[in-house]
Amino acid sequence: MKTITWKVHLKSSPKTVFSFLSTSEGRAKFWAEKATEEDNMVHFVFPNGQTYNSRILKSVPNQKFYLDYFESLVRFELEPLDDGGTDVTLINENVPDDEFNEVHAGWVSVLMNLKAAVDFQCDLRNHNPKKTWDQGYLDN
Repeated sequence: MKTITWKVHLKSSPKTVFSFLSTSEGRAKFWAEKATEEDNMVHFVFPNGQTYNSRILKSVPNQKFYLDYFESLVRFELEPLDDGGTDVTLINENVPDDEFNEVHAGWVSVLMNLKAAVDFQCDLRNHNPKKTWDQGYLDN
């Protein structure tokens, strides 16, 4: 098992970033086609039709958002900056060795989509179920 760590700098405030991570509407703008929440569970629906029920493990407004994600631990840590922006650190623990390369690259796609959505109010994804990660498209 391996751990992935990525950081991204956002010009948006921790409050704004947290709202994208912690709400169904926010997650649907950058992460999954749908990511509805009920009873502390997020039901993810991805462009390729894959689904996953993810348990929210910790949620500290404007600071931390942790969840079980495909049987691994994902932590989003938000650090407020003097310029009003936010540094986000993503840590994904317990990634199987044989999935590391794909998951490592996948988080880059998710975090860059987060940056586009939060800082620039745009969606970089193609939303085409025939042009997904499975077919080699990174803009899914």
